Amino acid sequence: MPKISVEMPGELLADLDEHVGDDGKFVNRSDAIRASVRKTLDVLDKIDARHGRLEREQSDEVAEE
Repeated sequence: MPKISVEMPGELLADLDEHVGDDGKFVNRSDAIRASVRKTLDVLDKIDARHGRLEREQSDEVAEE
């Protein structure tokens, strides 16, 4: 799995950290960021599908959800 480096404001990182750890929803920051990216891409795919900007096969997958 490729590694990347991301810069973000401290307040955003602090907010992210509230959701990470034993009492959080994610086991670590990487898990939280991957989940956020997946969710964002899903939302963008749905928007693109509504505007006819996806190939037909991808539009069908989004419509099934």
